[in-house]
Amino acid sequence: MSLEIIISDAIKDAMRAKDKIALDALRAVKSQILLVKTEAKGADVSAEQEIAILQRMIKQRKDSFDQFTAQNRSDLAEVEQAQSTIIEKFLPQQLSAEELESEIKKIISQTGAESAKDLGKVMGMASKALAGKSDGKSISDMAKKLLS
Repeated sequence: MSLEIIISDAIKDAMRAKDKIALDALRAVKSQILLVKTEAKGADVSAEQEIAILQRMIKQRKDSFDQFTAQNRSDLAEVEQAQSTIIEKFLPQQLSAEELESEIKKIISQTGAESAKDLGKVMGMASKALAGKSDGKSISDMAKKLLS
């Protein structure tokens, strides 16, 4: 079942529950999916594209949360946090720090990376292998830690 259908069902549930925050977040996801489909001239959106859309939307909301918090706008920050939590439910299970470290160690051994100079090779493989399972910042931080 595609993410678009799952989101449409979740929108209906949010409407029934009169959950405005969830409804806004889900409508934004559906809008992004439709935008990608339109750009691809009606072609289906791949699972990788769906994950990328969700990750991008979560990152935007976390950035907004940080900005609102810095400006002492807790009312707006709470909305961004709630929407981020709702969108995260549609991502695959995220890796724990220990699992992420284990996966990156495997990638480092596969690439033969030895120092921070080899970070690009590690990040290239890790980003593809761990897409949807962890965000880019966590992958980058762990790779830098292991290569230093």
